[in-house]
Amino acid sequence: MTLKNPPAGYPVMSGIILATLITAVIHLALGIPLFLLNGLGYLVLLVLLYAPLPALARFQPAVRYVLIGYTVLTIILYFVMAPLMALGLITKAVEVVLVILLVIEASRARRATP
Repeated sequence: MTLKNPPAGYPVMSGIILATLITAVIHLALGIPLFLLNGLGYLVLLVLLYAPLPALARFQPAVRYVLIGYTVLTIILYFVMAPLMALGLITKAVEVVLVILLVIEASRARRATP
């Protein structure tokens, strides 16, 4: 893969990586144990999703759905447990974008599988 001729899913994959890193860094920066665990969870799922290890390739669809569920749960719990704050709402917006991109990628992967 070269940047002159990136694969078709490159923009979506790049968006997923960026959105996941943004939300992970924000959660890690808060320094509260629950948020640290949440941020680490995002990073672990991101590595499992895109690590170039053949042994993990067959688990990629499952990991994608776990990341979708994890993100949706994070969004729901924010509105149940946390006070509304600008940083929290910005993070939730990034997470909504993450879910949308993951759904797009899952749809493309399903169509590409014979």
